[in-house]
Amino acid sequence: MLIILVGSVFVYIYYLKEKKEQLDAIKRGFCPKCQQKSIELTDKRSSGCSGPQMLTFECMECGYVNSFAVENGGSCGTGRGK
Repeated sequence: MLIILVGSVFVYIYYLKEKKEQLDAIKRGFCPKCQQKSIELTDKRSSGCSGPQMLTFECMECGYVNSFAVENGGSCGTGRGK
């Protein structure tokens, strides 16, 4: 049972590392799959002022699609006069 638990933790850590590397490639403007500059933001959803944003990216060359939860800047309520 302990081996399964430890294995699951390592698989999850590897998954998070892969997602981070994919998001880093997208931030540089490249598709993580085909390495072309054809990645576009296709959907942006927010769960409120303090929640994360769900960003969905799609590659127009190879069809790669992935969504990422990105922390929102927490900018609700700023810039308003009282």
